[in-house]
Amino acid sequence: MGDKPEKVTVSEIRKTVASSLGAAFGIVIGMVWTQVVLGAFATAGVNLSAGAVQGNWGGLVMFVVTAIIVTFICVLAIVYIGRWGAKAEEKK
Repeated sequence: MGDKPEKVTVSEIRKTVASSLGAAFGIVIGMVWTQVVLGAFATAGVNLSAGAVQGNWGGLVMFVVTAIIVTFICVLAIVYIGRWGAKAEEKK
């Protein structure tokens, strides 16, 4: 019962925050691409939802371009945050 709890270091906090944010951005990427795939099915005439618009290929192209841009931004954020999380460990 006399054990003292270990103190949490800034390095541990940074690594945890970086991992959590990386996972969050990964989820965002997955959600965007899920919508692209569902939109492709709808455009091709495979009705998976009530709002499907068959033949809207221009809309699908814009959806894919948007997904690529969001993916690129999220990957850059994941890399940047990963480096930030590892920064405190390098100083030791």
